Amino acid sequence: MARRNERHVVPNPNGGWDVRAPNFSRCSSRHGTQTQAEVRAKQILANNGGGEVVIHDQKGKIRDSDTVPPGKDPYPPRDYRH
Repeated sequence: MARRNERHVVPNPNGGWDVRAPNFSRCSSRHGTQTQAEVRAKQILANNGGGEVVIHDQKGKIRDSDTVPPGKDPYPPRDYRH
């Protein structure tokens, strides 16, 4: 089974927000605001072929998620139906 490519935007206990990959103890990046962390998480996923950004609230509970489309699709769709 393929692993889902995702990043979590979680509150940092010392203030600010972290971008973390699942099952990793270290954060990918640390930011002052949740919005900055969301933007960075989306950039990371776009560079890695897309995935899911999971956004947590101040208490750590999942409040939202956002799908990032593939950033480097070697075989883009050819069918452009209107």
